[in-house]
Amino acid sequence: MALGARQVSRWCCLLKTARAAEFPLGLRSCSITAHACREFAPLALLPSKNNVLWRLQAYRHVSVGSCSPPDSAKDESFSSPESNLPSPVEQEQAKPKTLPDLNAKILYEDWDDVPPSSALEEISEEEAVQIIAEPLLPLQSSTLRDYVDHSETLAKLVHLGVDLAQVEKRQKAGQLLLTLDFEKDIKKILLFLKDVGVEDNQLGTFLTKNPYILAEDLEALETRVAYLKSKKFGKAEIAQMVSRAPYLLLFSVERLDNRLGFFKNELGLSVKKTKDLVIRLPRLLTGKLEPVKENLQVCQIELGFQRNEIQQIVFKTPKILTANRNKLKQTFDYLHNIMGIPHHMLTRFPQVFNSRLLRIKERHMFLTFLGRAQYDPAQPSYISLDQLVSLPDEVFCTEIAKASIQDFEKFLKTL
Repeated sequence: MALGARQVSRWCCLLKTARAAEFPLGLRSCSITAHACREFAPLALLPSKNNVLWRLQAYRHVSVGSCSPPDSAKDESFSSPESNLPSPVEQEQAKPKTLPDLNAKILYEDWDDVPPSSALEEISEEEAVQIIAEPLLPLQSSTLRDYVDHSETLAKLVHLGVDLAQVEKRQKAGQLLLTLDFEKDIKKILLFLKDVGVEDNQLGTFLTKNPYILAEDLEALETRVAYLKSKKFGKAEIAQMVSRAPYLLLFSVERLDNRLGFFKNELGLSVKKTKDLVIRLPRLLTGKLEPVKENLQVCQIELGFQRNEIQQIVFKTPKILTANRNKLKQTFDYLHNIMGIPHHMLTRFPQVFNSRLLRIKERHMFLTFLGRAQYDPAQPSYISLDQLVSLPDEVFCTEIAKASIQDFEKFLKTL
């Protein structure tokens, strides 16, 4: 019987050791209650005698601190099981107590990474000097230069040749560029422009003049190009028009059609001549129509040209439609009233209206001084208006004025 009691005691000790190893973070108690040892009740079935059962029931209440049977068990003189039950006071004292977990400390010591420091932790001056802080992105700025280092889109546009200093002068253009993504929004427009015919070295200049095209719908741009092709504009002609008038593709198909119809009807030109007119000066399709209407009225009413003469002048020199009105009148007044050039001669050489009035005056006065100011084609030593204004000074002096360039320079000092 004593052998069975020793085995029960040994099993209790082993159970306690196993539980302590398996649950290191659990609660440990200094003593085991009757409920903890109830698992060993089946062991009582090993000997079949009643005194063994009685002894096992008594061992349910043995203190685990020593894991050995009480002294009465050695003498084999046990009292009744009820006498060995703990009192209510002892039960209260036997409640489990929480012990510090030593494994948690070991776990922190095994960590390779140091736990993150608090943002409120004080640091030394040496550590503070070593901190490198990137400049903050300005909430407001009057220049795009402050955003180039923070924006991949702006950096790529600068690399492409876009002049951001000029772009930011245009209304809301700077804000537009800051909202665009290069890969998502800009790249497809660049590929479209290259397909239209804009050269790679012209893309930067094009976007500098018209950054708003980057916000246009790609399908709408393709529709406008398709319209120009339907009007028999060739690919090279469309490329020339788009490059010289960057805002052209911002106009809807309806507006482009109205502009072409206006010049055709207002000037009385054929479809072919109208197309040639806008190819040579495509900004006629993008500029305001008020200056054009005013210049047409000036040519007809104030300058006295006939409708057919205006057609010839405009077709040969489209810039006259967008020229400064006062400059146009001053040039005509000098040519017609001072030099005596009739309307039909001005109609034959309308390029003279594109020349500087000062050059016309200097050369005419020099020819008059030399006695060679002859603009009538029926007279000898006739000098055409084209020769008067288009030739360089050296050629003009030697071939037209029959004088040296030094003589011409000396004459200019007398004026």
